Amino acid sequence: MPKIARFIIWICSKFTKSEIEQIVRGLVDILHDRNPDVKPKDDFKEKHPNYRNFVVPPLPPLTELPQKVEAPVKNYKELLGEYEQVHGKPLSPVRHRVGSPCVPDRVVCPFCNAPHEYLYYNDGKKRSQMLCKVCGGLFQVEGRFQRKTQYYCPYCHHALFRWKERKEVTLYKCCNDVCEYRVRQIGKLNERERELIKTRSSQFKLTYQYREYHYQPRELAPKGPDPQVLNLTRTHNGPNIIGLVLAFYVSFALSARKTAFVLRSVFGISLSYQSVLNYAAAAAFYCHSFNMKYKGRIDDISAGDEAYIKVMGKQYYVFFFLSSRNLKITAYHVADTRETLPAIIAMNEAIRTADTEQPIILVTDGNPSYPAGIHFLNAQRGNDDSLTHKKVIGLQNLDGESEAYREFKQLIERLNRTFKHHVRPSHGFNSLNGAIALVTLFVTHYNFLRPHMSLQWQVPIPLKELEGITTLQGRWAKILSLAA
Repeated sequence: MPKIARFIIWICSKFTKSEIEQIVRGLVDILHDRNPDVKPKDDFKEKHPNYRNFVVPPLPPLTELPQKVEAPVKNYKELLGEYEQVHGKPLSPVRHRVGSPCVPDRVVCPFCNAPHEYLYYNDGKKRSQMLCKVCGGLFQVEGRFQRKTQYYCPYCHHALFRWKERKEVTLYKCCNDVCEYRVRQIGKLNERERELIKTRSSQFKLTYQYREYHYQPRELAPKGPDPQVLNLTRTHNGPNIIGLVLAFYVSFALSARKTAFVLRSVFGISLSYQSVLNYAAAAAFYCHSFNMKYKGRIDDISAGDEAYIKVMGKQYYVFFFLSSRNLKITAYHVADTRETLPAIIAMNEAIRTADTEQPIILVTDGNPSYPAGIHFLNAQRGNDDSLTHKKVIGLQNLDGESEAYREFKQLIERLNRTFKHHVRPSHGFNSLNGAIALVTLFVTHYNFLRPHMSLQWQVPIPLKELEGITTLQGRWAKILSLAA
C-alpha cells in the first residue's frame, strides 16, 4: 500500500469528520500560500541546496592591486661590473637594426635604472613591453596597455568587469575560471548539483560578484510617522488623559477598543477607539524625533533582525537593531520587502551615533541583504574595517561563528517576541502610517519607560527629566512635552 494511502487511513482513524475538515482547510491555505509560516516540503531544493542560492561574498572588492614584492636588484653599474669580471669584457649596449625603433632617451629600467642604451622592445610592432639587457627585467611602456578598472577580485586579484547595470545598482563580476572563490564554491556542490550545472550553470552563483549601490543620503533615513492634523496641545483632553491613552494602548498592549472601554468604564472618560488611534498617531509623530535625538551612543556589538506584521492584508517587515549591553533599540524601520535598501536604512541608523573610529560588529541571520549593505556602508564611510558582519544561522550552532555570537542573536529574538506581544492586539493595520506609528511608540516605551530585569530594573535610556514621576501616564506626558 502506498505511503500516502496509509497516512490517509491513519488520519481517518484518529480524527473526527469535523477535525478532518479543519485539516483540509489548513492544507488548502498552505497550497494557496495563505499561511506564510508553513511551506510544503521542497524535494528539489533539498536535493539541490545551492540551486539559486544567492550569497554575498564576505570580502569587499579591492580598489587597488597590492604591490608585488620584487626581488631586490642591484644598480646597473654594479651588474655591469660583475658581468665584466665573469666574461672578461664589458656588456655592450643594444645594437638596433636599421629601421628598428629606438627606445626614447627618457626611459630607464625601473629595476636597475639602466639607461635607454640597454633597453629594447620585446614584442615587435606592438611596442608595449620592454626588456632590460642588464638585469633581464620586463616592464610596460608607461602603462599604455594596462587595463583600467574600478574594482579587483579580493581572491585572485583579477579585474572585475561590469556585468549588469540598473538604476539603483551596478553589478561587477570576476571572469577568472580558476579564482579561489569560484573553486571553493564549486567544491560545495553535491553530485546532483554537479550534473545539473552542466545544463543550468546560470542558476548557481559560483563566481565572485560585487554590487555597487547608488543610493543617495536622502534615501537612507528611516521613515517616520506622517504629521497629523490633530494638535495635541489643543485637544479637549489634557496631557494626563493622553498619557493614560498611551499607557494602556502602548505600554499595557491593549487594543484601541479595549483602551477606550477601560477609560470609559474605570475612569469615566468618554473616548472612541478612533480617538485613541488619532492620539497615538499624533503622539508618534513627535516621539519619532524624540527617539532619534535621545538615542545616545551605541555599543560595539549590535544585533539585528526582522519581525513580521500585517498591513492591509499584506506582509510587511519591521527591521530592529538592539544594542548588546544597554539593551536599547538603536534602529527601527518598516518596509514591504527584506531587500538591501531597508537593511541599509536600518544599519545606517544603528551606527549613526557611533564614534568615528569605533569598530562595530553587527550580528544578524543569513539574509544576504545585510552583508551587501555592509559593503555599501563601509564604502560610504571610507573604512573597510570599521564595520563587520557576523551571521548566526539556524537554531543549532553548525559553525564557529554561530556559536560565538549566538547570545546576541537570542537578544534580538527576545525583542521580537516582546514586540509581537504589543502589536498582536491590533490584528493587523489598515494603513502603513498606523503601523509605523505603533512601532515608533513601542520603541519609545521600550527605551525610556520599560524597566529590564537584566539592567537591575532600570530602563535602557534613563532620562533625568523623568526622575520623580511615579505614574506611567505622567512619564508619557513628560515625554510628549519634551518631544513637542
